[in-house]
Amino acid sequence: MFELKKEILFTLVLIAAIILIVLLVKRAVRQFTLLRKIEVNRKKVILNLCYLLLYIFACSVLALIWGVEIKQLTLFISSVLAVLGIGFFAQWSILSNLTASVILFLHHPVRIGDRIRILDADFDFTGEVKDITGFYFFMKTDKGKYISLPNSLVIQKGIEIMEKLSQEEENYD
Repeated sequence: MFELKKEILFTLVLIAAIILIVLLVKRAVRQFTLLRKIEVNRKKVILNLCYLLLYIFACSVLALIWGVEIKQLTLFISSVLAVLGIGFFAQWSILSNLTASVILFLHHPVRIGDRIRILDADFDFTGEVKDITGFYFFMKTDKGKYISLPNSLVIQKGIEIMEKLSQEEENYD
């Protein structure tokens, strides 16, 4: 009976800690996105990734609290990671696009609304950035066509920023 009360107490402490950490993460991401002038959609992606990692950690700790052995837990986690690794290796372009999207979200100077030229010898991609998602970079060319490019291609090519989104519009978003 005492063991059950101890597990319930630890579970409640874990839930309280997770709620506190979620609030701190939300505040930190809000400050980071304001400082870096990151769009709302990008902020949502960053928050969702942080929440995913936090919940995976919380579920692991919860499993340990309720008596799952560390050997079993590590075997399960390594099996899941092996399957994911094989899947991502089989679809290398997916992994490279996801990695490129993280780079575009956090460290690239191009923002939605900017007028850019992607430096490519074969094609003239000049226009306005419309959206940046987890896999694709969308833009409207000066010729009025809507095109999508894989994020990995955008990272590999040079980009000339011809006109930045004005400061007023940037603050409005």
